[in-house]
Amino acid sequence: MGIEEGKKAPDFSLKDQNGKVVSLKKHKGKIVVVYFYPKDDTPGCTKEAIGFRDLHEQFQSLDTIVLGVSPDNGVSHTRFIDKQGLPFTLLSDPDKKVMTAYGAYGEKMMYGKKIVGVIRSTVVVDKGGKVFKHWKRVAKAADHPAKVLEVISKGLSGD
Repeated sequence: MGIEEGKKAPDFSLKDQNGKVVSLKKHKGKIVVVYFYPKDDTPGCTKEAIGFRDLHEQFQSLDTIVLGVSPDNGVSHTRFIDKQGLPFTLLSDPDKKVMTAYGAYGEKMMYGKKIVGVIRSTVVVDKGGKVFKHWKRVAKAADHPAKVLEVISKGLSGD
């Protein structure tokens, strides 16, 4: 089973950069952007994170929380947050269970070869806990945060 728009988003509990457990259900009543990325401080992942950082106030004005998820540990997340000035939470999914449940881990093409790994993808969860939008594969990491903001502002801001 994967993620389906209009269906309830699978709940999860993961540790943030400070070791605090964060769960999706605790954010009910807010719009939540859950973006999955392969690795802290790599070129594409940095561009995507900077995009979400630069639009952070606009996401907040739409009652939206951004959560980044990767297999990296809290120490790596803290370094990435400090280096890039990220104002949002990064979550660790070392066993990739949440990523798998969200379709963000599996077969993908990398440099022309089929590999198994983290698939850059994003899920927008509405205030009621349902999947509003799912990008199964994000092609351009740098442009993606603006597209997410546009979809939320057009489709969910009046919720």
